[in-house]
Amino acid sequence: MKYYIIAGEASGDLHGSNLIKALKETDAEAEFRAWGGDLMQQAGATLVKHYKEQSFMGFFEVLANLPAIFRNIRFCKEDIEAYQPDVIIFIDYSGFNLRIAKWAKPKKFKTFYYVSPQVWASREGRIHAIKRDIDEMFVILPFEKEFYEKKHKYPVNFVGHPLLDAIGDREAPDPETFREENQLDKRKIIALLPGSRKQEITNMLGVMLSITEDFPEYQFVIAGAPSQDYEFYESFIGSSNVHFVTGKTYDLLSVSYAALVTSGTATLETAIFKIPQVVCYKGNWISYQIAKRIITLKFISLVNLIMDKEVVKELIQDEMNTKNLKKELGKILEPEVRKRIFLDYYHLEKKLGGRGASKKAARLIFEKIS
Repeated sequence: MKYYIIAGEASGDLHGSNLIKALKETDAEAEFRAWGGDLMQQAGATLVKHYKEQSFMGFFEVLANLPAIFRNIRFCKEDIEAYQPDVIIFIDYSGFNLRIAKWAKPKKFKTFYYVSPQVWASREGRIHAIKRDIDEMFVILPFEKEFYEKKHKYPVNFVGHPLLDAIGDREAPDPETFREENQLDKRKIIALLPGSRKQEITNMLGVMLSITEDFPEYQFVIAGAPSQDYEFYESFIGSSNVHFVTGKTYDLLSVSYAALVTSGTATLETAIFKIPQVVCYKGNWISYQIAKRIITLKFISLVNLIMDKEVVKELIQDEMNTKNLKKELGKILEPEVRKRIFLDYYHLEKKLGGRGASKKAARLIFEKIS
């Protein structure tokens, strides 16, 4: 079978790469063409376009880049027509993917969605487009099945969360070796995860670094995104006494004591590693004002959304400042607070449905197109 997979950011690249590996085990004749990143390419897909060339975050930023976005949409349609896949698999990235699905469905391409758009968070009206244009939906969050099936009468497949496999299957580094290789001393490590996009890093990293001098008994380590060069981080780091590793986020989390994490998939990854965290978000002012008016959720982090309560503290927009970040980091270093977080993380992992998401999704996808 020929699979055409579209992902638009780092998390989609990770989930897409694991799905490709699982599909290879299920379908011996599988061929892949994809929009994604290095991980999908390494897994065996022919990469059409890298996500770092097309990832725009926020309403204002999307408007500013509309010509490039429309060029990408036009090129994607042409590429699909030329490839003639047996199925198109969309991974999140709804603004782009739903436009492609609307075009693809009347042309009789099979349209499958793996990792649902967050229609439960904003613009719920998109459910009509999903019901019209998507043949099969494979969801990874437990509350999504109820949202689609009970509220909108649209049957979906809950496969569990692929992060449990991505993290559980990895080979953990030896802590001492990791420290030696990255010139780290014996102090406990606080990981800084400022995101993978330049916009996120620009908005987040400076504030994160502003509190490092207040915790001299700990060492701070920035998790650099593989899609960004070290030179980009240098302007933020300056004379700060912090360390930097790139492409080793999971290794870093496995040896960390606490973390400051930009809202997104990384908050769930950090929770699965059982690392107490403060969730951070600060966006373009115009984009934030728009988002605030259309997003009705109580929380922004996946950890809190899945648990339906505040497990980890969220510092959003103006609350994301030096004073608050210092205060909240201090809290998650306290033993009693850490015990409470660890217990909540345990219940969170049970809610995620166990391991095997990628294999389950691959089996269902192959069965439905065979």
